[in-house]
Amino acid sequence: MNTATTVLTSDEPLLRRWGVWDIVFGALAALGAGFATQRYAGFMDIYELVILWVCVPAVVFLGYLWSALRPYVVGCAGAALLAVSMYGGSATAAESNLLLKYFLSSQSAILWMCALFSLATISYWVGLFAKGPTALWMGSLLTWSACVMGFIGLLVRWYESYLISPDVGHIPVSNLYEVFILFAVITAMFYLYYEVRYKTRSLGGFVLLVITAAVAFLLWYIGARAGHEIQPLVPALQSWWMKIHVPANFVGYGTFSLAAMVGFAYLIKENAHTRNTWKLVPLFVLGVLLCAEPLVFRRTGLPDYWALYFGISAAFIGAVIALRRRIADALPALEILDDVMYRAIAVGFAFFTVATILGALWAAEAWGTYWQWDPKETWALIVWLNYAAWLHLRMMKGLRGQVAAYWSLIGLLITGFAFLGVNMFLSGLHSYGTL
Repeated sequence: MNTATTVLTSDEPLLRRWGVWDIVFGALAALGAGFATQRYAGFMDIYELVILWVCVPAVVFLGYLWSALRPYVVGCAGAALLAVSMYGGSATAAESNLLLKYFLSSQSAILWMCALFSLATISYWVGLFAKGPTALWMGSLLTWSACVMGFIGLLVRWYESYLISPDVGHIPVSNLYEVFILFAVITAMFYLYYEVRYKTRSLGGFVLLVITAAVAFLLWYIGARAGHEIQPLVPALQSWWMKIHVPANFVGYGTFSLAAMVGFAYLIKENAHTRNTWKLVPLFVLGVLLCAEPLVFRRTGLPDYWALYFGISAAFIGAVIALRRRIADALPALEILDDVMYRAIAVGFAFFTVATILGALWAAEAWGTYWQWDPKETWALIVWLNYAAWLHLRMMKGLRGQVAAYWSLIGLLITGFAFLGVNMFLSGLHSYGTL
C-alpha cells in the first residue's frame, strides 16, 4: 500500500460503544490501584493516594480511545510486578536472577529500550528509502517493544529506589537520566497513536530521530556520569508536586518534538521537486543547529563523543535533503502532515500550560511566591508564548504551510534550550538540574 495516498477518513468515529474489553480493562485498573493502595499505602501520603485513584479513570478512558493502550498497560504492569516479586525485598537479587539481570532490572530494561529504539529508527528509514511495508511494520513493532521496556524500566526503578532505603525511594522523574527515558517513551507513544490514527508508518523515521538523540544522551550519561545510579532527592524535589508537574511538562516536550519532526517531513515533501536548492539552506541550517545543541555539553569537559554525534547527524540531515524526492514520495499528503503537526502542538500546549500552573503552585509552597522570574521560569514562559502565538495564528489567520513547519522547528530549538541550556548556562533556583 502506498502510504502517500493513505488519509484519515472524516467519518471515522473517535467515540464508540463501551465493549467487554473496556470493562475488563477498567476492572483490572481498579484492582491494580486497590492492590497498590493495600500494599504500598505506607509509602504514600493522602495526595499521592488521590493521584493514584484519579489516574484510574484517566487510564481507562485513554484505553477506551486507543485500544492498543490496554494490553500495553497490562503487559508493562504485569512485567514490573514480576520483577518486583523476583527481587523479594533484596537489592542484590539481580546479581543471581538471570531474568532480572538481563531483562527486567531497571538498567537492563533501559538498555534494551535504547537498542530497540535505535533498531526501530534504522528499520523506519530502510522502509522509507526502499518503500517496503515490511520494514515499516518492523519499525513500528520495535518502537512498541522499546516503549514497553522503557516503561517497565521506570516502574522497576521506582521500586529499586525503595530497596536502597525508604528515605531514598522516589518516583523516577527526578534527574536527567530518568526524564530522558520518560521523554523517549512519551514521544514514541504519541507517535504510535498518530500512526494508527492516520494509518501511515512513514513518519516513524523522522520522529524517531529526536528519540535517537535522547538515546545517544542516555548512553553517554550512563558511561560518563554514571547517571543511572539512584541518588537521594535533593530537598527542592522532595515534594508530591514533582509527581504531576514533571510528567505534564514532558508530555509538552514530547509532543513539541514530534511536531518539529513532522514539520521537517512537511518541508521535505513541500520542497521535493524544487530546483532552487538555496531554498533548502534554512532547513539544513536548522537541522544542523538541532544536531549541534548537544555540543554545549563540552562546557562540562565532554570529549569527542558529541563531536562524532554532530558529524554523523549533520551528514544524515544533508543526505535526507539531497534525497528528498525519493523520501517525499513515501510520505503522507501535506494536509495530513499539517494536521498531525497542529494536533501535536495543541496537545503539548495544553499539558505545558497545566505544567506551568503546577510549577507556580509548587514554587509558592517551596519558596513562598508563585513567580520570581528565575531563568527557568522565564524560558518556560518564552516556550509557552511561542506556541501560544503559533496556535493563535493558526486559528485566527489560518497559519499553515512552510511558515508553520519552520516555526515548529525553531520552537524545538527554544524548547531544547529551556529544558537543558538554562540549567547549564544560567544560574538560578533550578540550578540543581545541572550536569
